[in-house]
Amino acid sequence: MDRVRTLIGLNRELQNRFTGEGVTAAILDSGIAPHEDFGDRIRAFADFVSGRGMPYDDNGHGTHIAGILAGSGRKSDGRYAGIAPGCGLVVGKVLNRRGNGNLTDILKGISWCIEHRRLYNIRLINISVGMTRDTGPKMEERLPKLIEEAWSEGMVVVCAAGNNGPSPGSVTIPGNSRTVITVGAVDEDGQGPVGRKGYGMIKAAGNGSYSGRGPTRECVVKPEILAPGTDITSCSTSGGYTKKTGTSMAVPVVSGAVALMLEKDPDLSPVEVKLRLYERCIPLRYPYGSRNWGRIYLPYLLL
Repeated sequence: MDRVRTLIGLNRELQNRFTGEGVTAAILDSGIAPHEDFGDRIRAFADFVSGRGMPYDDNGHGTHIAGILAGSGRKSDGRYAGIAPGCGLVVGKVLNRRGNGNLTDILKGISWCIEHRRLYNIRLINISVGMTRDTGPKMEERLPKLIEEAWSEGMVVVCAAGNNGPSPGSVTIPGNSRTVITVGAVDEDGQGPVGRKGYGMIKAAGNGSYSGRGPTRECVVKPEILAPGTDITSCSTSGGYTKKTGTSMAVPVVSGAVALMLEKDPDLSPVEVKLRLYERCIPLRYPYGSRNWGRIYLPYLLL
């Protein structure tokens, strides 16, 4: 995370000014394990897999995601702090111990966030989950409608592009939805100095594959924005840290940035957040000439 913060321009000045305090992020994933870096900021937990009441994570993916988004880095003396270490967390468990899930539980998770938005002041939903199997037309029709409802309630929805790219049309569900902000993984290749208009290359995500990309069946360009996602060290279920790779890891980088934006400008609507991300990123190349907005860069977003 120290490397990630450098790549996205989250310098000491910005870290001192913005922490995400007052903003709550919902994470729909494999759960969350108690960790020193989360303190008492886990405000609610809902288990859509087994119905258990107390926070847990029998896979580890969700805890890692939460650390990237909102870990304080306390156990590592700040080295592995997340992007928004003051952000509150509510967690919906939609993946089982093998990291598998289904669209039904994701829909339940989004519905739960809508129902509890005001209670916990949920301003954004992080979905580092990707599905490629045919889930049926009725289920796929429900998803965009529910996401639109979440957006109308003032919640920004950030999703993964998936790790099945870079072939055209390889973005996964729900990252293929028109409304959501879909995130691909990218790492600096040294061709352009950080903070200037330069170029980067997509590096391999999990299992030797690359970030998924559009166009979707509706001819929507995906992903919209890119963030570091390779070899990211973040919180583990053991109470320490572990390293993971993939577009899943890039999503909470963007979600954390959104939390900082909303702390700075609480009245921003989801549409305004999306527009600001579009207007204030660093343009980058993407495989096979695919268009995207570029790589996230926090000084442009917060100053």
